[in-house]
Amino acid sequence: MQIKAQISFQYETEKQAEVALLSLNPDNIGPINSCVLGDKLIYDLSGDSLNSFLATVDDLLFCEIMVEKVLELEK
Repeated sequence: MQIKAQISFQYETEKQAEVALLSLNPDNIGPINSCVLGDKLIYDLSGDSLNSFLATVDDLLFCEIMVEKVLELEK
């Protein structure tokens, strides 16, 4: 069974979305495609195993929360 999802994060500016993309890229190797469209960071994910898919989503969300906290410190 192939599992697919798209997750998007919206930021205040396009620059913040680009910073988030660069910050999250080292952690995202595998079946994940990402791009910045304006002030949004969009991830397309896919997987064959529900457990590993959910673990990937969990890791992505956790890391993105850390990026948000760092961006807040920048203000």
